[in-house]
Amino acid sequence: MLQFSAIIQVSAKEKTKAIFDSINTDNIFYPENPTKTRITLKKNTLDVSIESAELSHLRANVNSILRLIQASNDSIESVRL
Repeated sequence: MLQFSAIIQVSAKEKTKAIFDSINTDNIFYPENPTKTRITLKKNTLDVSIESAELSHLRANVNSILRLIQASNDSIESVRL
């Protein structure tokens, strides 16, 4: 039974789709993730839903997702002309 959950919503305007592609790829290729993570893109909003039976797993995954979002955003900004 999943007892803990978190929802993260991010809007990065024109960068939202690129950020989604970046973090969703990481999510797809990590099937042994101890949390249930769903990432969806709706217009210009990125929705991340995380569920876990362990609070520490939820916290770790939230931190990882937020860092990946920040890293993706920073990478896009660094190549902007």
